Amino acid sequence: MAELLVAEGLRLVEVAPPVLPAVARTAMDREWDKANPALFDGPVAVCAGLSRETPDTLLVSWSRVTYRYFALRRVPGATVQRSLFVSVVQPAEDGRVLVGRMSSATAAPGRWQFPGGSVEPPAGHEPLDEHALRRHAALELAEETGVDLPAAELTRCLVTHGDDGQVGVHYLAPPLPADLLRERFRALVGADEALGRVPEFDRIALVGSPAELPDLAGPHVAYLEPVVRWAGRRVGS
Repeated sequence: MAELLVAEGLRLVEVAPPVLPAVARTAMDREWDKANPALFDGPVAVCAGLSRETPDTLLVSWSRVTYRYFALRRVPGATVQRSLFVSVVQPAEDGRVLVGRMSSATAAPGRWQFPGGSVEPPAGHEPLDEHALRRHAALELAEETGVDLPAAELTRCLVTHGDDGQVGVHYLAPPLPADLLRERFRALVGADEALGRVPEFDRIALVGSPAELPDLAGPHVAYLEPVVRWAGRRVGS
């Protein structure tokens, strides 16, 4: 399950990466190589802490690792900091919201979630701040659904904190016609397949309430039900 947090401000502070004993690092490398040594091992952010700096401001502490670090999840007894991720609540004009099913080419095939993904720190000396998160959310929306919106049109609406320690920053997009959302997704899938790529989502659906989620066969991310419930009150009203 995931706790929903609302705050006017959000501040991100980079802290030192987790220290891995030699035994844990060896086990991590072994699990990574067993999974697929060709997987992308670029930089990614993990959440080191979440707190309220003031009543209206959330403070997220984060560390810079690479995707290889997540192989520790398959090492018994390993302590693993969890993901910092973004997602986009994309409504249709009728109040339903778009969710997608992860394809076989992803790390979580068959899982239903909102468009989004793990936060990758900006290159160089550019800070990881709210502007960077919003840009990343807009990029994930375009890459997974074909809906290409300026980052400025996304509004931060929620932060979720899961029982597993994952922290998600969620953005609300402007409503679009349901037919247009389906058309953009079909065009994206067609373009990916023409280039020999497997789309990140193999299917999308529009849902209006948590009561519809059991109709989506397969696992769901922990935050899906509470955010869909929130969206039903906020977007559908």
